[in-house]
Amino acid sequence: MSSLESYKKQLLEQAAQVGALKFGNFTLKSGRKSPYFFNAGLMSDGTILHTVAQAYAATLCAAASDDDPTVNPFADFDILFGPAYKGISLAACTALVLSSMHGRDVKFAYDRKEAKDHGEGGSVVGWPSGRNEKWRVVIVDDVMTTGLAASSAIKLVARQGGEVVGVVQLLDREEFSEIDDQGCKVSSVMKLESLLGGKGKVRSVLKMRDLVQWLEEKEAQGETTEEEKRCLQAMREYRDTYGVSSA
Repeated sequence: MSSLESYKKQLLEQAAQVGALKFGNFTLKSGRKSPYFFNAGLMSDGTILHTVAQAYAATLCAAASDDDPTVNPFADFDILFGPAYKGISLAACTALVLSSMHGRDVKFAYDRKEAKDHGEGGSVVGWPSGRNEKWRVVIVDDVMTTGLAASSAIKLVARQGGEVVGVVQLLDREEFSEIDDQGCKVSSVMKLESLLGGKGKVRSVLKMRDLVQWLEEKEAQGETTEEEKRCLQAMREYRDTYGVSSA
């Protein structure tokens, strides 16, 4: 197994430092007991925002390297859309890094929770005008639980006359959210990709497997705390119980 990419290590280390990534015993909205919890809202200083934006940009550029745009549409999009509220800063910072470090100039837009009835009005800020064809949009999400926020954003973009070609999220927990009629485990990512037209339309900066590998590499170097050692085994067991396979 190859070592974890440096930008992923940096992001995980900084997330743990600011308390955005925690290990322990947490009850999720689903009622499941999780050995880890990721709160992107705590990544709120300039240093980690820069790291996060670099990681999103690296993920988008890696996705764009696929030679077949029918499989991987991230090579050609116009707008990064950040659903309110967490997605706003994530989309803005990522657009900045794409331009300054990768030479890719894309717009960014976001929604308001309540429509504005004065000034420019409406419920979307930053949406461009003056072109007849559809704008191609990538949604920036943080940690997908049910996929509701992304699904709502897809509908909003459609009302604006745009087309969502993909979603990039910060963390894929790689666990199923339901069992289908055939008895197969289905995750929120799978459902969202089906809505968008196929596999590969949702990309993730981090996956649950990356958290496990990060802890395993720290353990091999003798750098894990006792709590991290306990949580590593708990995460393996959690993955065996709730995990789904993803590329």
